[in-house]
Amino acid sequence: MVAVLQTSDIDLWSDEVLLDPYPAFTALREQAAAVRLEKNDVWVLTRYREIREALGNWEAFSSTSVAFNPDMNGALVGTSLATDPPQHEALRSALTENLAPRALRKLKASIDQKADDLVAGLVERGSFDAIGDLARELPLQVVLDLIGVQGDVRNKILDWGAAAFNVLGPMNERTAQNFPLAGELFHWATTLQREELVEGSMGRAIFDAGHRGEIPAANCGKIVHQYVAAGLDTTIAAIGNAIAAFGANPDQYELLRQDASLIPAAFNETLRYEALMHAQGRGTTRDVDVDGTVIPAGSQVALLFCAGNRDPRHYQDPDAFRVERNPIDHLSFGYGVHGCAGQGLARLEAFAVLDALRRRVKSFTVGEGVRKINNSSRGLDSLPVLEVVPA
Repeated sequence: MVAVLQTSDIDLWSDEVLLDPYPAFTALREQAAAVRLEKNDVWVLTRYREIREALGNWEAFSSTSVAFNPDMNGALVGTSLATDPPQHEALRSALTENLAPRALRKLKASIDQKADDLVAGLVERGSFDAIGDLARELPLQVVLDLIGVQGDVRNKILDWGAAAFNVLGPMNERTAQNFPLAGELFHWATTLQREELVEGSMGRAIFDAGHRGEIPAANCGKIVHQYVAAGLDTTIAAIGNAIAAFGANPDQYELLRQDASLIPAAFNETLRYEALMHAQGRGTTRDVDVDGTVIPAGSQVALLFCAGNRDPRHYQDPDAFRVERNPIDHLSFGYGVHGCAGQGLARLEAFAVLDALRRRVKSFTVGEGVRKINNSSRGLDSLPVLEVVPA
């Protein structure tokens, strides 16, 4: 039987869908595993199995179309994010050398101390903004020190990072407004000199690898660009989403508070429950059959991680937040050759925050959070913690 082509008039990047994608994503997921969105001129993959298979099949689903507009895809040429094997391996190895478990172990004590100091100060205050005072503050300290950024640039990185995610979307108003800011980041990174970065930092090590000829010297700044653009905003979102989920589910926070061994499982559940990316792009290199529907070669595809992470075909009761679920196979860090290179560092930071909270905070009450509208990343702009009961 030939599958009927499924189409939809949902606008993937409307304010309504960006603020709360789950009603639209549920409708698309139940419609078909692959649906063509007429307004956006993209195909969406909506179900867990098909998204994971696409992530693992780089030959058919190319990352050279990771963004949803040609200008940004052109700008990303030469980064591991937008490069397929075999060129991908050399670029990725330069990025991950300082993000390997052995290297990260050296950072753990410092990150744990930073998180504990932040949480201790906030508990003493009694109320705070979980995003501005904690979820942004820790990754900003950690990442800037890791890359070796000095001077006035440190004050621009947050805005640059958010802009870098907006310009991954289609050429809508948000993308157009953010291109100048994203351009500032790109200009800084591509004109960066190794001497501008702190000796012994990850950023300096990338330039050293270029100097030794292990990677093209012209790509060093682009790799630094990728880490600033991709690593900061998503870690901020993940920590903020975790605090929001526990604020809305105090029974799950109590489970965590009583059992530190649940920290990794709790973070995995946070990533499943609220994916970090609204949609990630791929381009088909050939006709691809997805559950009976053929997506033609040369098509732009959007992988809907939020939809896949809440697919009832794969997860039982997927709309519930349960820290004991431990969904180690969630989609939020990707899969295959393009699995998130910085996930080890993100885990270190998030684990440090969750551990500091469970040790120092018996319970907390949150107010209404404000979700950030961004073409690509899914996080909160603010989340008031109204009351803290110290442990």
